[in-house]
Amino acid sequence: MDRGLMNTMLASYGAETLRGIKQFIPDKEPRAYLYNLVAEYPNRGGKGFRPGLCIATCKAFGGKLEGAANSAICLELLHNAFLIHDDVEDESFFRRNKPTLHQSTNNAIAVNVGDAMQVLGLYPLFSNRKTLGDKLAMQIFLEVQHMVTESVEGQAMELGWRKNNTSNLKEADYLRMILKKTCWYTCMHPIRIGAIIGTKGRINPDKFDRLGYFMGTSFQIQDDVLNLIAEEEKYGKEIGGDILEGKRTLMLIHLMENCNKKELGKISKFLSVSIRERTQTEAMEILQLMHKYESIGYAKHTAQYLAGAALKEFYTLFSHLPDSEDKTLIESIILYMINREY
Repeated sequence: MDRGLMNTMLASYGAETLRGIKQFIPDKEPRAYLYNLVAEYPNRGGKGFRPGLCIATCKAFGGKLEGAANSAICLELLHNAFLIHDDVEDESFFRRNKPTLHQSTNNAIAVNVGDAMQVLGLYPLFSNRKTLGDKLAMQIFLEVQHMVTESVEGQAMELGWRKNNTSNLKEADYLRMILKKTCWYTCMHPIRIGAIIGTKGRINPDKFDRLGYFMGTSFQIQDDVLNLIAEEEKYGKEIGGDILEGKRTLMLIHLMENCNKKELGKISKFLSVSIRERTQTEAMEILQLMHKYESIGYAKHTAQYLAGAALKEFYTLFSHLPDSEDKTLIESIILYMINREY
């Protein structure tokens, strides 16, 4: 894995996308509590996987950055809108080493800024008509429409489990939720859209779904693991926050399937009260149980297995393409997921 090349290219594509985002932010009032805040999360950085995958796949298949730019801008705007809304729904405190937007303003302002970002994300899709033509622009619009639908359905599943204090989930339930909430918008659609643009619509994007699913699932499980064991400064979010928020991660589901009846009752009781009533001490006790039943190790192994499956899919789909930095970038992202530490 060429980690240096990956970071350099993602930073370059991320910077290009951020410049594009700023061009779509209206230069008018109200600024203080709306338009000045739209670029707040994008300005904080992040890995930039979504625009990076979209642009790199497009170029690997013979396209140009300019052809994928508007779609990458849309994906990044929607991603950051989702983050703002997720942080409100999860009552999170930190995002990328800074207070979440609703903590630095309030819930109402944060939700409204997220709404605005979703609306602004439509303009780059409309602009695709000039750069790609009506047919491809409409195809990409439908890709994004499907992506958003799947994402909100996955979020609804997770929020419903937390509301109902569901304690009998299986691994298959988690994987289905992650397919909807994470995989479609993190990997599957960025790759699909990039391939559509790069081939001028001559490819069936469905052939990339397995690759995107394996990548997205591995990424999410690793992210959930790092929420428990990473260094907070590197990770950028509060460590152990997923336990306090009651998220049904693979580790929590594995723990609830394997612990004894008394321990399950204690976990269920912890999850039955509001987030504000839960304590860090109780969360750490659950973390210790995850270590006791090797739930974290199980999740790590699962994530690495899925990343390995993604690598096999990548070689099947991309081996016939000429070698290029963009092709190497996609491979490096998968390898990064196998070895990810933060």
